[in-house]
Amino acid sequence: MQDVLYVLSKLLWLPARPGTFALLLGLVGLAALWRGRRWGRWPLLAGLGFYLALLVLPLHQWVQLPLEERFPRPAVEPAHIDGIVVLGGAVEQNLTEARGLPALNGAAERMTEPVALLRRHPEARLVFTGGQGSPLHGGVTEADVARQLWLSLGVPAERMQFETAARNTHENAVNTLALAAPKPGEIWLLVTSASHMPRSMGVFRAAGWKIAAWPVNYRTGHTVAVWYDASFPVRLGEFEWGLKEWVGLLAYRLMGRTEALFPAP
Repeated sequence: MQDVLYVLSKLLWLPARPGTFALLLGLVGLAALWRGRRWGRWPLLAGLGFYLALLVLPLHQWVQLPLEERFPRPAVEPAHIDGIVVLGGAVEQNLTEARGLPALNGAAERMTEPVALLRRHPEARLVFTGGQGSPLHGGVTEADVARQLWLSLGVPAERMQFETAARNTHENAVNTLALAAPKPGEIWLLVTSASHMPRSMGVFRAAGWKIAAWPVNYRTGHTVAVWYDASFPVRLGEFEWGLKEWVGLLAYRLMGRTEALFPAP
């Protein structure tokens, strides 16, 4: 069942992602108008209207702001940290396999922040969770890339553990809980993108782990410069990421993987 849900989530998102859906709408409308069907103007206008709205309005910011501000970053760092859990999603395993060097994407702070935390907390151990996040992949897992990167940055091998089978956030939580086996009273931090934190915290709580949020990779702000600085392709990608998180929150709640629609601190 888990495999079926995983494949369905990937297949359904492909045509449903806003950029693709708006393009398909526009093409349907254009084809209808070409054949003399007046109703074609409506899907054409809807598709073009989406792109125009994304160009004029900071939709990519608005869709992510509530997500990123749901779990504020702690003002004071804990004096003692037993462990750090890092979710996959920041590495490019196919590029790493092709070029032999650890490749990171726009969520690279997920990979750099834990290293800084480890240097300040020699008592902490580091757990990375991430297998193959895409149905089309090679032989390198996200965990393989993380291991290669962190070893090159001087992180001792004995301080690291790697969960290599998880394909989504639910599996991240369940598999990592079994691997790390945190003891009662221990302080663990969850490191992931700020916009991904609400769903992540909801899933970890449902799995039975009282972990502390440590968000990174912020993509929003409250200034005009932040709202309009990004190029159009970046805006589209950020909007799609934010919308996917909202869809994920709803889907995980319906599947019983979280105990709240919009988890809060």
